[in-house]
Amino acid sequence: MSKIFENLNTKAIQMGIPLGVHLDVTWRCNERCVHCYLDHDDLGELSYDEIEDLMNQMAEAGVFFLTISGGEPLLRKDLFAIIRRARELTFNVKLKTNGILIREKEAALIRELGVETVQVSIYSHRAEVHDAITKVKGSLERSIDAIRFMVSQGLKVTVANVVMKQTRWDYPGVQALAAELGAYFTVDPTITPHINGDRSLLRLNVDRDTLREIMNDKTIAGEEDEFIAVAPGADEDVMDNIPCSAGHSACYVSPYGDVYPCVQFPLPSGNVRQQKFIDIWKYSPQLEEVRSIRTRDLPVCSTCSHAAGCSRCPGLAYMEGNMRGPSTADCEKSYARTGVPSANMLIRQRTGSEG
Repeated sequence: MSKIFENLNTKAIQMGIPLGVHLDVTWRCNERCVHCYLDHDDLGELSYDEIEDLMNQMAEAGVFFLTISGGEPLLRKDLFAIIRRARELTFNVKLKTNGILIREKEAALIRELGVETVQVSIYSHRAEVHDAITKVKGSLERSIDAIRFMVSQGLKVTVANVVMKQTRWDYPGVQALAAELGAYFTVDPTITPHINGDRSLLRLNVDRDTLREIMNDKTIAGEEDEFIAVAPGADEDVMDNIPCSAGHSACYVSPYGDVYPCVQFPLPSGNVRQQKFIDIWKYSPQLEEVRSIRTRDLPVCSTCSHAAGCSRCPGLAYMEGNMRGPSTADCEKSYARTGVPSANMLIRQRTGSEG
């Protein structure tokens, strides 16, 4: 399936089609996670009619994959009406939720509507740790109950684990919990800066030793030869690579209609309350700039031995101040996996900006 998606994504990029959209229907949430990169006040969310019109436009533009998220999307009373319309438009729908509002009725609707997969965040298998992060007592138990029930109903559920300082020893326990529940498992050792640009959340990132442990865990990161560093410029084709699908075959729409290349790439590129979705996608100067960038256009990364295999996120680079610059978080991942410093790390060492 991954090869099929890869080919589909390549074709979408060639044809200029927005294959996937991540739509946050609300930033309101019933949890207050310490690492969350969103605000939680309602500043005038898109109405159901606006979302329906947007989805109609997205369908005409060629969107196929639709991720519905938040905040906590189940706080919207019209969520299932939104999902129902999305499925009528034949979108492949993924739902991201903390799960604590999902009971039998909600699970039955999710199954009835044909949601492809549900992703639930679990930060620790220990209630005292998970609940301290969400700031909601009993949230782990309620999320686990929701996962167990959804799996029993035949739904595909993925447990998503964000590793941070408070949970650095817990990802194996969450992985085991997911297996016990019959759910899939994914882990992310990267904390995202706040969408408003505030980078103070990065203090929650794990240290290098913990990152090295995660990146060398073959149940998480795969086989070693996938991460071998090579001489810069050794493969000319690498220089023509697109750094990421953000803005090329995918984008993000906020609850207020703002369009960005990705939820982790908050470059304002238009608003669907002011322009048609397809016009933003095709003609936004910001998206055009994002699409113009190839690996060879990255002054530091194009000289790096990790260029061929790095997971560099242009959004994280943008939030560091330059979408053509390195993403320090991804440099750290490559270093943890290979033991070979990135070009960015070597420059920072020489200039004394890295301890």
